[in-house]
Amino acid sequence: DQLTRQYGLFGICGLALNIDNAWIALGGSVTLAIANGGAPGVLYELIVACSYYGVVAACIAELASAIPSAGGVYHYASITPGIKYGRVLGFFAGSINFFGWLFDYAAITQIVANIFVQMYLIFHPDLIIEPWHTFVAYVLVTIVVACVCIFANRTIPTLQHVGLFIVVVGGFVTIVVLAAMPKQHASNSFVWKDFENITGWPDGVAFLTGVLNGAFTIGTVDAITHLAEEFPNPKVDLPKGVAAQIILGFLTAFCFAIALFYSISDLDAVITSNGAFPLAAIYSQATGNKGGTFGLLFIVLTSLLICLVGTLLTCSRIWWALARDNATPFPHLFSNVNERLSCPVPAVLLCSVISIGLGAISLGSKTAFTDLAGSFIILTSVSYVLAIAPNLFTGRKNVPKGPFHMGKFGFVMNVLAVILMIFFDIMYCFPFGIPTTVQAMNYNSVILVGVTVLTAIWWFIHGSRKYPGPKI
Repeated sequence: DQLTRQYGLFGICGLALNIDNAWIALGGSVTLAIANGGAPGVLYELIVACSYYGVVAACIAELASAIPSAGGVYHYASITPGIKYGRVLGFFAGSINFFGWLFDYAAITQIVANIFVQMYLIFHPDLIIEPWHTFVAYVLVTIVVACVCIFANRTIPTLQHVGLFIVVVGGFVTIVVLAAMPKQHASNSFVWKDFENITGWPDGVAFLTGVLNGAFTIGTVDAITHLAEEFPNPKVDLPKGVAAQIILGFLTAFCFAIALFYSISDLDAVITSNGAFPLAAIYSQATGNKGGTFGLLFIVLTSLLICLVGTLLTCSRIWWALARDNATPFPHLFSNVNERLSCPVPAVLLCSVISIGLGAISLGSKTAFTDLAGSFIILTSVSYVLAIAPNLFTGRKNVPKGPFHMGKFGFVMNVLAVILMIFFDIMYCFPFGIPTTVQAMNYNSVILVGVTVLTAIWWFIHGSRKYPGPKI
């Protein structure tokens, strides 16, 4: 062991829920999701996403129980196909999974930066928000989170306990405020019946493409698996953490969404609000005062800052695990661990620097950055398929049985998981609306191909000759 095994079951659940942060993730992208069916679309799409991710989570939890490793999906995909194909499939799964998590980290950092600017705007309503305002906040947030992960790593379990409290209690307080304070509530039909599709697609297609918002809300099922080497009893506790994330994430997000939509009195004002975080406009309508809006945003901000710590931990552990197996450039550097700090410092710094570079994209093109961030779901789910599908095709014989094993139901769950992920990944690549333009096009498929091509190039340059596969 090079990392301290410092997380108990409570800390695992805290990490899972903090990284997922389901109700806040839903609120942060709610105005984009409303185009695919209005409030009813968001609610029912969330149910669909959580249902199929429950199947995926069961498959990931089974693999994590059998193969607890910081590599996570990367190591599962190396073992499930067997020796002949495991080396190349694991290499690609690890790379694609890493890029997915890196883009997710950048997306959440951008949301936090937007919240900081929006909180300043509450008391300075004449401010004209410029892209550089958000980018400065983005850089400062990235530096602070990196310092916490490096220099305060031993305090992170306590920080995750605080985060768990904020996610649950802060979510409850927010729901109560949204339900009790508005002078005027939305109608039942607005929340549950009025399916408003402005995408140009038929209602069925609009609904299926809109499931992406629900997937972004709940789709971090492999997050805590990458910290397996920091848990005392990962084979038993990892499946519990994955289950807690899916169940509690759905409950908090669904209840929050209901209260949120009932608190909206003017949807057009929310969609056209000043700033890139329209949830602030909903809070303003609900509370009717600046103090209430600031307080609710502060709950979101605090929770997301803790979420960023967990997400950077996940990114850095994936890269460290890849470097440890000689799958990255400069593997000797990035596999290095400062055991006194219990942290792979070079991996954390690399992820932080790349994230700042990704954040700079928003200075030139907000659409490009949005597509990059939104590709997180497709990239991670493709890496899941590379781990789960070979397990199915090899008769589930290459993976030892862990404490959590689905037995004869495992075949059915594996089949469902692979089919559902492939189907929805195709739907998520559809243009957001028709007719589409170059600026409004959905570039998720392009990003997936780009990441795959980059990985293939590195495979032929380095991996095919020098990558031995994980040390089993």
